[in-house]
Amino acid sequence: MELIESFIEFYETIADDCRISVTHISLYMALIYEWNLNGHKNPISIKRDNIMKTAKISARRTYNKYMNQLHEYGYIKYLPSSNPALRSQVYML
Repeated sequence: MELIESFIEFYETIADDCRISVTHISLYMALIYEWNLNGHKNPISIKRDNIMKTAKISARRTYNKYMNQLHEYGYIKYLPSSNPALRSQVYML
């Protein structure tokens, strides 16, 4: 049930947010999918390539732009990793 409530809350929140595009939505849904696989626990450790594939994003620049915007807009807390051996962390807010 927590997953459905998360979808509802997200869509109600973005309804009046003119900054949000379909790319933001696709990326957020990919993160929700990973969060669901993680048992709805924060943070989730993400692998960029997996998220990009799920969100249907092909360019790293696009991924970085929209992840940072979701963080900036307050939809997620994004802690990117600069170390290739460590995964980035995302908190679903």
